[in-house]
Amino acid sequence: MSQNLLTVKDLKTYFFTASGVSKAVDGVNFTLEKGKTMGIVGESGSGKSVTASSIIRLLPKIGRIVEGEIEFQGKDVLKLNKKELLNYRGKDIAVIFQDPMTSLDPVFKIGNQMVEMICAHQDISKEEARKTAIEALKKVGIPQPEKRMESYPYELSGGMCQRVIIAMAVCCKPKLIIADEPTTALDVTVQAQVLELLQELQDEMDTSILLITHNMGVVWQMCDTVMVMYAGKTVEYADTKVLYANPMHPYTWGLLDSVPKLSDGTKSQLKAIPGAPPDLRLTGQCCNFYNRCPYAQEICRQEVPELIELEPGHFVACHRQKKDSTLVRGEVNQNG
Repeated sequence: MSQNLLTVKDLKTYFFTASGVSKAVDGVNFTLEKGKTMGIVGESGSGKSVTASSIIRLLPKIGRIVEGEIEFQGKDVLKLNKKELLNYRGKDIAVIFQDPMTSLDPVFKIGNQMVEMICAHQDISKEEARKTAIEALKKVGIPQPEKRMESYPYELSGGMCQRVIIAMAVCCKPKLIIADEPTTALDVTVQAQVLELLQELQDEMDTSILLITHNMGVVWQMCDTVMVMYAGKTVEYADTKVLYANPMHPYTWGLLDSVPKLSDGTKSQLKAIPGAPPDLRLTGQCCNFYNRCPYAQEICRQEVPELIELEPGHFVACHRQKKDSTLVRGEVNQNG
């Protein structure tokens, strides 16, 4: 029987700036099961990384979670004290950021950084922590791990640095790994190696992965479920196979249409979603995708659509998609 590890309900995280309140996350809902992988996709600025930062409660001073619930193994994350939060961040949840070269301190050796992190979350000696670190480096495929412990980050390639970050992430055997675009700064060959490594570690430790990415191919390959975000909101959420076979939100259609297809021999131009994402200080009054949606109608301009379950496990936030009448992809909008 599946077991929920992480549940996020109606999460809202706002940035309070001098120019106004930016609704970076304005209604995110999803559930991640133990041992499963969930992908979060969407354009830059859609709120993917802020959602991840909210889950670990690591926001800048101007950011604040104003509403919603975050439950991790039944515990209310928003009520954790400082000590509980320290264990939660390193022991229960580990984060892999997109640029490995800036995730490591350039003036300290790899070994020193790993030992310090392990000692912060486990009640063991520095010698035991060093052994744990060497074993972790071996596990992620770094050759001569004892020697690499004495290296500085600048002495390693981007791929090697990302492997070090992953080794640090798995040292404490976390229940959840948040991977925020972990392959963006790497070349294609190394990308495949890193993703394969994450899958191997997941199988070995039965950990869950929250994968933030722009790459739909990675989503189809790695994820069990996927959430599509736009302008701070969840617009579609479903099993990956279901979303691939039957996407239902116009924004999801736009994302999929913009993916290059090797099988297309016509050399046609890539389809782009017209327009630009809205100013997040002005959202929340209507459907955020209204001004870019070819299927928009008057109700889309007047009301915020609710996230509803159209099919078992398939949630969509669109006025045009209802249980009794569904929108057909590509149909002419007669009432726009």
